[in-house]
Amino acid sequence: MLLKPYRTRSIDWKPSPVVALATSADNSQVAAAREDGSLEIWLVSPGSVGWHHQLTIHGDSTCRVSSLVWCCVGSKGMSSGRLFSSNIDGSVSEWDLFDLKQKIVLESIGVSIWQMAVAPINKLPVLEEPISQHFGNGYLNDKYEYNDSDDVESYDNEDFSDSEQFHLKLVMEDRRVAIACDDGSVRIYTISVMDKLIYHKSLPRVSGRALSVTWSHDSNRIYSGSSDGLIRCWDADLGHEIFRSTVALGGLGSGSQICIWSLLSLRCGTVVSADSTGSVQFWNGDNGTLLQAHSNHKGDVNALAAAPNHDRVFSAGSDGQVILYKLSKEMLQSGNGESSFEMMKKWVYVGYVRAHTHDVRALTMAVPISCEGSLSDEAKDLQDEKGKKAKRIRSRGKKPLDFSYRKWAHFGVPMLISAGDDAKLFAYSAKEFTRFSPHDICPAPQRVSVQMVLNTWFNQTSFLLVQSSYWLDVLCVCVPDGGSGSYGGLVTTNLVARVKSKASRKIICSAMSNSGELFSYSDHIRLSLFALSRKGQSKWTINKRQLPLDLPSAHSMVFTSDGARLLIAGHDRRIYIVDLETLKLMHTFVPCREEHDTEGSPDEPPITKMYTSSDGQWLAAINCFGDIYIFNLEIQRQHWFISRLDGASVTAGGFPPDDNNVLIITTSANQFYIFDVEARQLGEWSMQHAFSLPRRYQEFPGEVIGLSFCPSSPSHPSKSSSLLVYSARAMCSIDFGKPVDRDDEKDLVNGALLKFQGSLTNMKWKHWFRDSQTETKLSSRKSNFDLIVFRDPVLFIGHLSKHSILIIDKPWMEVVKSFDSAPVQRHIFGT
Repeated sequence: MLLKPYRTRSIDWKPSPVVALATSADNSQVAAAREDGSLEIWLVSPGSVGWHHQLTIHGDSTCRVSSLVWCCVGSKGMSSGRLFSSNIDGSVSEWDLFDLKQKIVLESIGVSIWQMAVAPINKLPVLEEPISQHFGNGYLNDKYEYNDSDDVESYDNEDFSDSEQFHLKLVMEDRRVAIACDDGSVRIYTISVMDKLIYHKSLPRVSGRALSVTWSHDSNRIYSGSSDGLIRCWDADLGHEIFRSTVALGGLGSGSQICIWSLLSLRCGTVVSADSTGSVQFWNGDNGTLLQAHSNHKGDVNALAAAPNHDRVFSAGSDGQVILYKLSKEMLQSGNGESSFEMMKKWVYVGYVRAHTHDVRALTMAVPISCEGSLSDEAKDLQDEKGKKAKRIRSRGKKPLDFSYRKWAHFGVPMLISAGDDAKLFAYSAKEFTRFSPHDICPAPQRVSVQMVLNTWFNQTSFLLVQSSYWLDVLCVCVPDGGSGSYGGLVTTNLVARVKSKASRKIICSAMSNSGELFSYSDHIRLSLFALSRKGQSKWTINKRQLPLDLPSAHSMVFTSDGARLLIAGHDRRIYIVDLETLKLMHTFVPCREEHDTEGSPDEPPITKMYTSSDGQWLAAINCFGDIYIFNLEIQRQHWFISRLDGASVTAGGFPPDDNNVLIITTSANQFYIFDVEARQLGEWSMQHAFSLPRRYQEFPGEVIGLSFCPSSPSHPSKSSSLLVYSARAMCSIDFGKPVDRDDEKDLVNGALLKFQGSLTNMKWKHWFRDSQTETKLSSRKSNFDLIVFRDPVLFIGHLSKHSILIIDKPWMEVVKSFDSAPVQRHIFGT
């Protein structure tokens, strides 16, 4: 029987703008800092598999990030290096990707910091064999090996530098960082293995504000741009000014009114500037003479980035455009003689792409990892033929398609990442920038966390617990009488209670008991527990209950099925069990690997996801890198440890309500695993099908963000063998009682997506649901692994009953209208 869909769009959703981007030292991860103080880590993905949102660190919301730098200084155990941010309040922070916290490494210097830049490494690296695996999603166990294409001299051969990934062993030494300050000075600090920046020197203060800074490729010079329209070149060792260039000579307007927002130093010695007049200018880095000027932007140019071989430069600005400039080389005949020729180089405007609706604030370059889970075909080919060139993508002259990402995003091929005020991140092909459409990395940025509780103690009413940044909403779900149609209709939600966090602290995690009586949340300081009750028919009351005072703040929390215990994954990497009747601490787990002493101090990564079985016996705790720890809550001991599955992270999981010994896990490599927890082994279904899943599921659009199990009911004791897997873009129905069918060529996800896109995105959502014939066609086209693609980003999908589901979505344009800043105005021809 087909599931009857119900829908609601009443959830408030307002993602925060992205203000800065940075790429890890091994080029496999991208950090995105948002205006609300949070920082996201995204794992760069090749092929059709979606990008993985690996983790989020909730920083200080009162301290806005102005820039990010990622370098490989003293990053013990982390292949990605160390991540630092400069802040508008004048401080510098380090983001601990292991403990998931923000640390101040430089107290406020009293003036705002606009930008910072790390000096490149100019020592020759030791080249070793190309790596075939990417260790643990950016985490290495006691390894000190890097792949740093930003810091190390790369080769001029385009195919060689773009396709081959080298294992580089870099000398762990202190690095210098230059900081552009609001008082007009550039301060230089040293990054050491210590937790503090060490002051080195300050360059002479100039008029105006120092807004941008960059190093020459040999680290001997520093270039700074200021609000007085001047670019200054400094001797990095002696600290004196070498020359200055006036930007107004090549751009528009007077020099005193020009702000130089970004500077970029290329290996060839050229310096690129971006300013407030919309100009991108290319300068001779040796003497400061202007080489070329382009004025293609219609507003401030905020960011610059260069391809790894430095023959392409990208700019982005407040007009929403991302523009490509390419280095062109021509042989011109010189005046000395007929047979003498001279090489002429110039930067040519190629074209633009406008994917963002608002200002673009940041750009960065990234390179897809060799594998994050199973290897892609391109990676296997490169491993088999290490010295051969990567296969080029041939142009067929077709119109760019929305789902063309898999055609150009290959292992080792650089891609450009952009982000801005519309909260979106887009990926572009660095080589074929104007040919393919940008890839929407996160269709639902800062997705609102939603938990649905069915048949609560309050007259069997269903609740939604909606976690916003600074408050929790408890909503009552009112399901209409759907009649006999295939479309259930619109669900209305009524606000039962709203609890605001203390002192406007950001809420990190939350949970609600199955009875609906208790709910809890944690900010970065402490936990809070509340009891919900009702007097009469309309008045709801909330009472705060006192948890043990020595409990730390949490990364994740969950109630047991009977609501008798609250399980808390603390920021100290321990798991706490609290008895909710006595409000006392019952037990503490220290997650460990099998060979470790269970009584030792916690040295595993923090737990970010937890799932419990419906009988209260099992707890599955998952860390941010994908390791799984199974605990037996009855005997209060760790039962099993599962190392990260094929090196991939866990995106969703859970225990089916009708089978307490089964744990189902999905990974960022779009793999699906079923474990027999009691027997400590892979389940029978996974042994047969784990490596032969239909390709349409392996190429599932978007990252899997949740599972929904058919609820158990005393009136229907029979077990259900199906579940729903969903992302922000699509939904897949899986029935373990049916055979796993093979794909036809026409059923592959790329073709299926285009087919579905034509039938779904060109009509209203409500028309799709009302058209029972269309729904039946889409929902029954396959006996198993049915795939349905959504028009609008989906925040949550959950079963209301065995025969109906609730879909919470939001049209993106409605989200855009809620932003504080207005979208970029575009002229429509003919109006």
